[in-house]
Amino acid sequence: MLADYHVHTAFSNDSVYPMEDVVKDAISLEIEDICFTDHVDYGPYRDWDDPRGIEYRAGEEGEPEWVALTNVEYKKYFSLIEEMKEKYKEQISIKAGLEFGVQTHTIPEYEKLFASYPFDFIILSIHQVGDEEFWTNEYQSTRTQQEYNEGYYKELLSVVQNYHNYSVLGHMDLIVRYDEQGPYSFEKVKPIITEILKTVIADGKGIEVNTSNHRYGIADMTPSRDILKLYRELGGTIITIGSDSHKKEHLGAYIDWAKEELRKLGYTQFCTFEKMKPVFHDLMD
Repeated sequence: MLADYHVHTAFSNDSVYPMEDVVKDAISLEIEDICFTDHVDYGPYRDWDDPRGIEYRAGEEGEPEWVALTNVEYKKYFSLIEEMKEKYKEQISIKAGLEFGVQTHTIPEYEKLFASYPFDFIILSIHQVGDEEFWTNEYQSTRTQQEYNEGYYKELLSVVQNYHNYSVLGHMDLIVRYDEQGPYSFEKVKPIITEILKTVIADGKGIEVNTSNHRYGIADMTPSRDILKLYRELGGTIITIGSDSHKKEHLGAYIDWAKEELRKLGYTQFCTFEKMKPVFHDLMD
């Protein structure tokens, strides 16, 4: 079973990869199950029908001249997923998901969104704290390495304690990707990570292995092997694997590698999802 459960398309404001092209490419790669998980980040980004209007940023290489700073255009998104499901039903299983970039103060907006559409799968990620971005170094720039690492995990703990409509935590140690000061000691944040994982497990949720560590030059897995070992020791069993793809060359990348690394860590199964319920598969498949 080859599945990719973290896939972005042109519905995300950081991708120009058309959804149908993703499906065709996935079929050519012999991917059997794919889940679209385009970005929603309330706080920094607005919905298309926001009465305040839409903000834009200048496009980078390969992007339009101006890129709308918006969340997914939901009706078009879910409609197109249904169209893709029907058109390619004999060739691939297609699931409907989103990546929720939740912050504690934006939880009510995600509750409303989750109740509005039919989901198979939701990735819960922390991309900002206090609406300050990690990828631009906005959040880190005014804090010490200890403050921004601990602040990230404290926000993640607060979110999982107060929000429950999700399937897995995405790239759980994302702050590592944007830590210009290098690796921060796992032992220093282990107590709060333990609380996060205990909360996730008690809530019947899981975590993902995100294979984008390869393209970001991160030597360890994402999340780290320390986190994956701890999750298993605490009784965690729900694991998905995703490429976090935004381009053709990302799609399906290193999925087999991740499965082998999970086997080395003592895992025997990984999951796909259907209607927010995990479906377990042997890692040997």
